[in-house]
Amino acid sequence: MEGNKPSLALVYRAVQALYHDPDPAGKERASVWLGELQRSMYAWEISDQLLQLQQDVESCYFAAQTMKMKIQTSFYELPAETYTALRDSLLSHIQRLRDLSPVIVTQLALAIADLALQMTSWKGCVQTLIEKYSSDVSSMPFLIEILTVLPEEVHSRSLRIGTNRRTEITEDLNLYSNSVVTLLVSCVEKTGNNEKMLMKVFRCLSSWFNLGVLDHNFMASNQLLVILFQVLQRDETATNLHEAASDCVCSALYAIENVDSHVPLALQLFQGVLTLETAYHMSVAREDLDKVLNYCRIFTELCETFLEAMVRSPGQGMGNLRSLELLLICTGHPQYEVVEISFNFWYRLGEHLYKTSDVMLHGIFRPYIQRLLHGLAHHCQLDPDHEGIPEDTDDFGEFRMRVSDLVKDIVFLVGSVECFSQLYATLKEGNPPWEVTEAVLFIMAAIARSVSPENNPTLLEVLEQVVLLPQTIHIAVRYTSIDLVGEMGEVIDHNPRFLDPVLNYLMKGLREKALSSVSAKAIHNMCSTCSDLMIQHFQALLDIAHALDSFFLSSEAAVGLLKGTALVLARLPLEKIAECMSDLCSLQVMVLKKLLAQQTSNGKSADPTVWLDRLAVIFRNTNPTVENGQTHPCQKVIQDIWPVLSETLNKYQADNRIVERCCRCLRFAVRCVGKGSASLLQPLVTQMVGVYQQYPHSCFLYLGSILVDEYGMEDGCRQGLLDMLQALCVPTFQLLEQPNGLRNHPDTVDDLFRLVTRFIQRSPITLMNSLIIVHIIQCAIAASMLDHRDANCSVMKFIRDLIHSGVSSGHEEGFHVRKEFISQALAQHGQQLVTQLLHSCCFCLPSYTLPDVAEVYFEMMLFEREAFCRWLENTLKGLPKETAGGAVTVTHKQLTDFHKQVTSAEECKQVCWAIRDFTRLYR
Repeated sequence: MEGNKPSLALVYRAVQALYHDPDPAGKERASVWLGELQRSMYAWEISDQLLQLQQDVESCYFAAQTMKMKIQTSFYELPAETYTALRDSLLSHIQRLRDLSPVIVTQLALAIADLALQMTSWKGCVQTLIEKYSSDVSSMPFLIEILTVLPEEVHSRSLRIGTNRRTEITEDLNLYSNSVVTLLVSCVEKTGNNEKMLMKVFRCLSSWFNLGVLDHNFMASNQLLVILFQVLQRDETATNLHEAASDCVCSALYAIENVDSHVPLALQLFQGVLTLETAYHMSVAREDLDKVLNYCRIFTELCETFLEAMVRSPGQGMGNLRSLELLLICTGHPQYEVVEISFNFWYRLGEHLYKTSDVMLHGIFRPYIQRLLHGLAHHCQLDPDHEGIPEDTDDFGEFRMRVSDLVKDIVFLVGSVECFSQLYATLKEGNPPWEVTEAVLFIMAAIARSVSPENNPTLLEVLEQVVLLPQTIHIAVRYTSIDLVGEMGEVIDHNPRFLDPVLNYLMKGLREKALSSVSAKAIHNMCSTCSDLMIQHFQALLDIAHALDSFFLSSEAAVGLLKGTALVLARLPLEKIAECMSDLCSLQVMVLKKLLAQQTSNGKSADPTVWLDRLAVIFRNTNPTVENGQTHPCQKVIQDIWPVLSETLNKYQADNRIVERCCRCLRFAVRCVGKGSASLLQPLVTQMVGVYQQYPHSCFLYLGSILVDEYGMEDGCRQGLLDMLQALCVPTFQLLEQPNGLRNHPDTVDDLFRLVTRFIQRSPITLMNSLIIVHIIQCAIAASMLDHRDANCSVMKFIRDLIHSGVSSGHEEGFHVRKEFISQALAQHGQQLVTQLLHSCCFCLPSYTLPDVAEVYFEMMLFEREAFCRWLENTLKGLPKETAGGAVTVTHKQLTDFHKQVTSAEECKQVCWAIRDFTRLYR
């Protein structure tokens, strides 16, 4: 916001418009204007004045929120001599406004906490606040609010105070933690069983547990722990209070994850949680789902905390398995949301037991897993009055998918064969209702692939029985049985006599609207696992492919069927492949031709992406074995289809979605026949470049990278590919050089650097001798700050591969040319690159990008360690050493240690660890 400071009256009117203007456009204008105000220097003074005036809740909330935001993000704007006045002003505001609105108190508390974390001159802030306000009961609510948010803000992502300051603050908070707990106890004593106050106390205690600064021995014998469990044991506890108490117990359990170091508190918490079993049953009886979910969270956290002890000494001491009993009680609750809370624990238990592979240990936990599986099968049952097939996109469908994943992960503890047989026995022995049958078949489908197909009579019996299921049975049972059959491809591969009856069974399903998609998926699975057996049924697959749209298939299922057909097609004799592939592609090509001639109606058939996706999946999965010197059987088919794809690309060149699918289709066509697509290279490149000048779709760059990958090592193609790159770079750089161009077009950055990386891999000297390479390197250095996972990864890979091309030893052709080029490039850009990358790591990039940066640094060191040491030293000298609030960001020793760790590293991972630790000083 430029110009003069706006008047308070104007700001007030804007706030009123934001909350009360009936016209959405008016609200939007007010929001934009107030956003600009918040970013300006005037925001400090105006917020303070609005809080002073206290005209209404909205203006005070806006002012408090602005204060918090400014302190979090723009603290550097204030001179150090104003800090104390700001602190006193905020404390005065929170005291005066404490009864106006809880959200305003929270915003001001956050502002005070964030100020305390950045203002190094405010020593012992916790002690100061307790001394100043603890004697006045009416000040307790806002005092506890500040003491709650203070530990929470220590690791706030908004505050870049660095590791050194965080360590200093954490030590300070550790010093005063007992005083805080004593204050909380006295607060409960003074206010009795005031529900709101108890909630605040438990929230505050949670916050201090989460930071990990409480004295666990002090807590083990503290009255607050007793009060906490009393609240959770009482049947009449209000829902909100119950949730706050549950959160607090979970935080305490999380804080003692290393139970051996915190034995007294661990035992207190363990005993305390065991006393909640009766309360859990009471909440079940009262159908109080909120409380049931809270208890299940606590029981799960208990098991998570004592997991190591359970596996190390099951049933003894800290490994007491009563906690597992509590969790299995929850599994029996009728609502599936309850058992779902515990899934992460069961995954972790499975992982621990899988690593140990101790038969006796597995034997101890097997009964628990059996009970869990039994409970999960029960929870997967559809309602008896459910009509139609099981939905997989609603909440319950997603729950069943998660159950399927969990079962696959833990079934080894029971044994897949045994589990499969037991499940089948429950269907064979009784005459269960349809919903029980369906749920059991669903669990069997989850584990079918992990059951060995050899010499297993149960599997064969299941197949025999399933294909004989009457059509009168509930459609959901038929649906899930088809899914189960689809998972048993390996059994059929070992027992070919089952193929015909199974395919007949699946063909019946394919013709029924509700069962067509699941049947298509099962046929696709058969083609994947029994591709050699399916050769004899290839004509049937072709017939299905021709009649695809007469079935009621989802797009995904239709594409899956074509994928399966292509997998079998690739197993045919070479001389038959060309004819059959042409036949398979003909329908899709015919519809595309009609579309180009505009002869089709609206609806699915009018969307070219449907047919392009189908062609793409055929090209992608037809991978016959072709000996050297043999002509690829798909070559002529793709040459014949090219004119239609070319015309499609021209007609829809303005539509990014269609162009993207067209490029994808061409990419798989090129991959399918490899060098056999040489005749397409010239016309394809010409067309790509022509369209890209007008419509710079990034997928053309990606397709370019595929062409370079296939043809970059062919002498006759190199210059043409370089011409393509240079032509594509002109509009690309124009796009990326716009204001915020890199940030607004991350896909273009990603695909551009995939393309140039392919050049480095396939024809580095061609690129190094070009005029465009200097601009590409400059673009790469600028784009190294881009906070976008894929784009950043591609940029780093290009820089790393570029430098590496001058590192690799040996006498391969052109090595000296490459080495000389890299040497000159680093002499020109090395310092800028090292500085930019470290600044990006410290101030811009998320931590997942650090390994890529480490690889670039490591390659630079391998190439020219001495120069790199100098560049890194210069970079470190230029980094800020203190925060705006006066805290030490980085010490001289930390700088020299980091320099030494990086420059003496003998493995890339050592560089990565050093960067990870160092950047925490600035985060």
